[in-house]
Amino acid sequence: MATKVLPQPERDEIRVDAVLQALGEPVRLIIVRALADNPAGVCCGELELPVTASTRAHHLKTLREAGVISTHTDGTRRVSLLRRDDLEELYPGLLTGVLSAKQ
Repeated sequence: MATKVLPQPERDEIRVDAVLQALGEPVRLIIVRALADNPAGVCCGELELPVTASTRAHHLKTLREAGVISTHTDGTRRVSLLRRDDLEELYPGLLTGVLSAKQ
């Protein structure tokens, strides 16, 4: 089956205010930390989160639309990856600081 990348901003369209707003929610930080630990990506259903499936989908969509993650389909699965290189290029040290902050 062909993969399909879900809509997301191009690198030059990512804005720091959208990134910070997306990262300002505890469940989204859990997602970002999980993706940082899995550079090959994580299937959305494999993320253990203290929320319902629909809320999980909302958080993933918010992160994707802000440019923090990239999501593509792999058959019937949706795989998300952290856009570490794009964020580091645009906002050096931001992601490193967020990931190293105490939980």
